[in-house]
Amino acid sequence: MPGFHIEHFGCRSARADGEAIAAHLRGTGQQSADRTAEADVVVVNTCSVTAEADRQARAFIRRAHRANPAAKIVVTGCYAQRAPQELAGMAGVTAVIGNSHKALAPRIILDLTRGPLAPPPAPDQLVRVESLLAASAPIWADDRFAHSFLEEVQIAPSVQTRPNLKIQEGCGNRCTFCVIPQTRGSSRSLPYATVMKQVEGFVAAGGNELVLSGINLGRWGSDLTPRATFAGLVRQILTQTSLPRLRLSSIEPMDWDDELIGLMAEFGGTRLARHAHLPLQSGSDAVLRRMHRRYRPWHYADKIEALLRAVGAELTIGADVMVGFPGETDAEFGETLAFVRALPFGYLHLFPFSPRPGTRGWTLHAQSPVAAAVVDERMSALRVLATEKTEMHRRNFIGRTLQAITLHTPAALAARNRTAALTENFLPVEMEGSVSANQSLRITVRHLNRALALEAAPLL
Repeated sequence: MPGFHIEHFGCRSARADGEAIAAHLRGTGQQSADRTAEADVVVVNTCSVTAEADRQARAFIRRAHRANPAAKIVVTGCYAQRAPQELAGMAGVTAVIGNSHKALAPRIILDLTRGPLAPPPAPDQLVRVESLLAASAPIWADDRFAHSFLEEVQIAPSVQTRPNLKIQEGCGNRCTFCVIPQTRGSSRSLPYATVMKQVEGFVAAGGNELVLSGINLGRWGSDLTPRATFAGLVRQILTQTSLPRLRLSSIEPMDWDDELIGLMAEFGGTRLARHAHLPLQSGSDAVLRRMHRRYRPWHYADKIEALLRAVGAELTIGADVMVGFPGETDAEFGETLAFVRALPFGYLHLFPFSPRPGTRGWTLHAQSPVAAAVVDERMSALRVLATEKTEMHRRNFIGRTLQAITLHTPAALAARNRTAALTENFLPVEMEGSVSANQSLRITVRHLNRALALEAAPLL
């Protein structure tokens, strides 16, 4: 059977989309190839949250075409939705499938393996095929997002020990810097019955940890009839299934309501991972207002305090922080630095502002850009602080016993008779001995290594 290779860019939700496409293809007998040179079809699952993400995708497409000129390259994801014409004209690209038609991607890719691709005529399924120059690849993309929710085949612990179950798509927050409403549409939820079936199937397949993910995860259920809540879904999973551990991916600060925080107090450390990722973006009130974020710094701090009261100091808190938003002054950046320093973060995801076409941020950047040298300087200061926060948090666990799950260990680490693992509260582990993936066990932490991973031994 023909082989395919999928290259993933971007967030957990994008990865979940790509894994779902791969699972559909494997279900038809297609073989997964480790390298682009071995593939008949190369699927490029793009991100477009920054200009750098766009550049990386284009560079990969060029490398893939050079390495395997005979391969048919299919581009999907956020970049494919935002600027499909730009990608369709690239050498080697055979089809561009925007997020609006992502549910049809497996079928389109299968058609590619059977011969030349012609724009499918079915009006009930394909809303519009972009008309371009004859030399350009066909495009499936529109602004209706009628075929955007790619329901996964049954999730199981395989390529990923801890797979993502994507239960929510799109976002309606309209932050000034964000292109996601354009690339993924408004918020949509996977039905409750589908979510529960996936969880039960994952348990039956021997899964030990499942990650709930979404573009705006905390808004799950707001579009369903009858209306449902994310906290209500989490309670149902924890009380109606035997899932050993549930982990929640990024949730906006305002969506950590009393009910969800209460579930962390009730189940945290047993079946609900003591790990909370709350996007911050800035610690400056003025910058948050320009970003059109729906909370203030003191709201954010209150949520962190409530989570710590509910869970305790073993909670690992993560955040996203943006540097160089248009008009960001030295004083405003200083507020962010002080705010981050004051809170017990276990890790930070740092990134510079990137103007995205079609957003309010694009206009603001044209009016009040922050100099690149200033952004670099501020990024460096935050990186130093982030490393300090990470080390301080992880040192608290030296000599402690923690619950962990083993991962697929990289070859270089396995050659040293070591096993990669992740603790229940989201700390990376390098463990003595060779243990297969998807094993839940207890470990004793001995020290931190140079990469700040926990060096540990299994508790026998």
